[in-house]
Amino acid sequence: MGDKMLKVIVRTVLMYIFVTISVRLMGKRQIGDMQPTELVVTLLISEIAAIPLQDVSQPVSIGLVAIFMLVLLEILASVIIMKNLRLRRIFSGKSVAIIKNGVIDQKAMRNVRITVFDLVEMLRMQGIFELDDIESAFLEVNGSLSVRQKTEKSPLTPKQLGLSPADGGVPLTVISDGTIVDASLEYLGMNRDDLNLILKEKQKSPKEIFLMTLNKSGESVIIDKESEK
Repeated sequence: MGDKMLKVIVRTVLMYIFVTISVRLMGKRQIGDMQPTELVVTLLISEIAAIPLQDVSQPVSIGLVAIFMLVLLEILASVIIMKNLRLRRIFSGKSVAIIKNGVIDQKAMRNVRITVFDLVEMLRMQGIFELDDIESAFLEVNGSLSVRQKTEKSPLTPKQLGLSPADGGVPLTVISDGTIVDASLEYLGMNRDDLNLILKEKQKSPKEIFLMTLNKSGESVIIDKESEK
């Protein structure tokens, strides 16, 4: 019983590491952003990985080889599809215009089997509650909805107001739970000495900070650690 348990533990660790590496090789998409081929490969990998874990009589190498072949096929298919538009449409499909010039295309909705309730729900998830506000909407290959609002309904931009606000770029996490994130500092063109100067001005030390974000303009947001009771 002990040897069998040890075998299961070792197999689980091996499969965990190998599947994690395999998914990383396929890219960083979330499940909802996957193309059909990527989703199929991911599902097959999960099924294949479970076989040697459930049946210890099966060699773990068989599962590893099968997963490796699936990842290899996915990478090759991605390269081929990227270079061939016709194959891309066959394997991945294409975006469909659900709303054109403010008018819902009912035939297109029937073709992609999207109900009115589905459409309204997807619009609400983007913060849009009025159908009259929409100029166009496309159902993307991954199932998400891309929406363009009518000009008069779109939020005002600084450019429309004749303003040119300074853009400090994307704020990055430079301290996480008291730990300095050097990769973020490097991206911002800074180092620990620069960070220490900012912290000195704010009379803070990294160990006191739960979260700190910083952008290229030096604008920061700091959240202190809660005291442990």
